[in-house]
Amino acid sequence: MSDKDGTAKATLNIPEEVRAKYPDLIELIIHSESMNNEERQYWVNILPIMTPEQVQNLTEILVNEKKQLAAIDKKYAKEIENIGSEQLLKKTEQERSRRRSEREERESAAAHEEEQHAENILEQINES
Repeated sequence: MSDKDGTAKATLNIPEEVRAKYPDLIELIIHSESMNNEERQYWVNILPIMTPEQVQNLTEILVNEKKQLAAIDKKYAKEIENIGSEQLLKKTEQERSRRRSEREERESAAAHEEEQHAENILEQINES
């Protein structure tokens, strides 16, 4: 997995005791889309000296970021779905229109053929 700098997130040096003490926060830091690896490593490094209030604030910021990004993803997914639905409706309408035109052409040709056949019968009757 790469961050905005193209470096792998897996290169973070996370001490086991920090990972054990802050497992949820470490996951939020690792998956934060607003940080590069240098920033992630900074926050991992200072976690042991942060006050509980600072830890709580960082957690709230990262949770909020995650929620906002999820909301944006959901919004765009819905918009993409709507665009897809609109395109499907348009394509379906085009297909119906094409089939309707083909049917009308066949019906017109059949009517013309029937007319021609009726005229031929009338001509044969008149010749008799």
